Amino acid sequence: MSQESKQTVPLLSLTGVGKTYVEPVLSDVSMTLEPGQILALTGENGAGKSTLSKIICGLVTPTDGSMLLDGKTYAPRSRSEAEQLGIRMVMQELNLIPTLSIAENLFLNQLPQRFGWIDRTRLAAAARAQMAAVGLTDIDPWTLVGELGVGHQQMVEIARNLIGTCRLLVLDEPTAMLTSREVELLFAQIARLQAEGVAIIYISHRLEELKQVADRIAVLRDGKLVCDDAIAGYSSDALVQLMVGRTAESELDLGQRQIGAPLLRVRNLGRAPVVAPASFELRAGEILGIAGLIGSGRTELLRLIFGADRADQGEIFIGDQTQAARIDSPKSAIAAGIAMITEDRKSQGLLLPQSIGINATLAKLGNVSRLGILDGQAEADVAEDYIQRLRIRSRNGAQAAGELSGGNQQKVVIARWLYRDCPIMLFDEPTRGIDIGAKFDIYKLMADLSRQGKGLLIVSSDLRELMLICDRIAVMSAGHLVDTYERGNWTQEAILASAFSGYVTPAATEVAT
Repeated sequence: MSQESKQTVPLLSLTGVGKTYVEPVLSDVSMTLEPGQILALTGENGAGKSTLSKIICGLVTPTDGSMLLDGKTYAPRSRSEAEQLGIRMVMQELNLIPTLSIAENLFLNQLPQRFGWIDRTRLAAAARAQMAAVGLTDIDPWTLVGELGVGHQQMVEIARNLIGTCRLLVLDEPTAMLTSREVELLFAQIARLQAEGVAIIYISHRLEELKQVADRIAVLRDGKLVCDDAIAGYSSDALVQLMVGRTAESELDLGQRQIGAPLLRVRNLGRAPVVAPASFELRAGEILGIAGLIGSGRTELLRLIFGADRADQGEIFIGDQTQAARIDSPKSAIAAGIAMITEDRKSQGLLLPQSIGINATLAKLGNVSRLGILDGQAEADVAEDYIQRLRIRSRNGAQAAGELSGGNQQKVVIARWLYRDCPIMLFDEPTRGIDIGAKFDIYKLMADLSRQGKGLLIVSSDLRELMLICDRIAVMSAGHLVDTYERGNWTQEAILASAFSGYVTPAATEVAT
């Protein structure tokens, strides 16, 4: 074969690829990918993006169709087999071991040894070099991964997949938990890989990112490929129409609501060094957002309120009670009427092998039990009700939560707390990794909850999201609650300035003035 003919062979070719479980979830997908090409893959949750990427990376075996790698039959039987051929994937749900250090996670399968022992000096040096490639220069490589925030864990996962030969890299929602600085570092890495001839499949719902990073767009809807074209010819609105079959909503009607008396009063609640003493109120019918950079203490504040972490100081009052509530565990928080939808649905939010029905009723099992025995029909009825109300894409309530897409898993977590009917609801990154259509489903659900008189406290890294749905936005910076803005009195610039305020050194302030 001549050099010219070699160059015309695509890196990867898919022909009629499909996957059927009980029903088809992916049908007749055909496409090619060239070396150095960046393909943006998007679509609603449940459209088949994860299934397609897992087929390419050896995690799922296709029911139909075939694949070619360099013009030769490609049918990986495992992820490791695909990785040996240079096909790698950074999944939205991270694949790290929290009890091991960053260095050990990075080089788990190739730990340097000396005289039969791990060579810690070489391992640390290799880890620092790899961490530097993704901007993690200020973190000790011996830090346990479980001690990192989700954003830093994401960067470790990306760094791990850049070790060794990489010909095709699949990135599934890579920026969902990254700061703007980390996103810049990631995009720099993508540009470097592209220049080296590495092909990239970039899965995201952030349409502005897709146009920034990709040259081609592929859109899946209901398991079928509805677009495979140069991305330059499509506006964000056009892509949304392809994804969901309708135009995006730019505004949200929260409806007629009445903001009532405080449901939750937090007084000087803190835990050194991550959360300085913070005080605020959450009122009935109110949606209160918490903005801030990753590492600013937003999640940690929610965990203190929910009793998942023990506070050093401060008090929590429920409703009009004059005596502080004793919240020293999630169990006591739930008993006090507080629910929490966590940012990490995989390890903290769901029992992935269990059914939608079990997950949805878990917080109130007494309602679906008779004489201490689970009533399967009652559980199934509850599951079906929430599948319809929240538009959860699934076969039925008996389907395992682990088989659902990320957005539909999030809806199952929300269903659990709706069933528990807690008046105070804490949401940590509620729409992380969720497509535009599903986001507005959840926004409308939040509006409905607020109309019912519930108080919603929402942490989100998407400032536009908070500005769309919140009545007030509180801002955390470097562990401190620094400002609170009322709807109508905020600007994006003012909120961002508050978010950065705790990280500005006195010297920098003097120079600026």
